[in-house]
Amino acid sequence: MSDEEHHFESKADAGASKTFPQQAGTIRKNGYIVIKGRPCKVVEVSTSKTGKHGHAKCHFVAIDIFTAKKLEDIVPSSHNCDVPHVNRTDYQLIDISEDGFVSLLTENGSTKDDLRLPTDENMLKQIKDGFAEGKDLVVSVMSAMGEEQICGLKDIGTK
Repeated sequence: MSDEEHHFESKADAGASKTFPQQAGTIRKNGYIVIKGRPCKVVEVSTSKTGKHGHAKCHFVAIDIFTAKKLEDIVPSSHNCDVPHVNRTDYQLIDISEDGFVSLLTENGSTKDDLRLPTDENMLKQIKDGFAEGKDLVVSVMSAMGEEQICGLKDIGTK
């Protein structure tokens, strides 16, 4: 054994899974679930009791958090489902490029330039109009399973 100390950066993702298992019977409305490989927010859960030797089943209706598509799944309540790790981070908007990418200021002072403008027309208009008026805008970025998208906007005053 060596006597040297090892220092590790905690920001790195050490190959950790993008999801974690959770028993289907414990997932509730407004929770998250992976259906057909997509991270979704649960909008409806119904549990059905089956015959003598069958399992109770959970019927999930969920909406993809990035594409807003409705997905459904039926899983025995005793089985495990994948639940995505969903993170929401706020960044200050610095610039909008002509090709539809945004430049964001992170908490540590560096810039993040790999994010596209949202496809939602209403949100897109709010961001572009607010930026054109010279307002200080803070965008909320939701990330799950290796994907990121702008999902919210806050005005923190003018410059």
